[in-house]
Amino acid sequence: MNKYEELVQAVKNLETDFQKFYEKGQAAAGTRLRKGLSDLRKLAQDVRKDIQEVKASRKTEKSA
Repeated sequence: MNKYEELVQAVKNLETDFQKFYEKGQAAAGTRLRKGLSDLRKLAQDVRKDIQEVKASRKTEKSA
């Protein structure tokens, strides 16, 4: 569940910058937001890779 908690925390960390950018019009918050979303994408990709590895290992355990 650690990966899930990391994803949730990453999204929560973006909340303030979302508000600052969209509601208050702060351009710097938009820059931070784009960086945070890029980091979130990388984290999500790592989770996707991990899922594939677990699926593959389960498949080899079944056939062994």
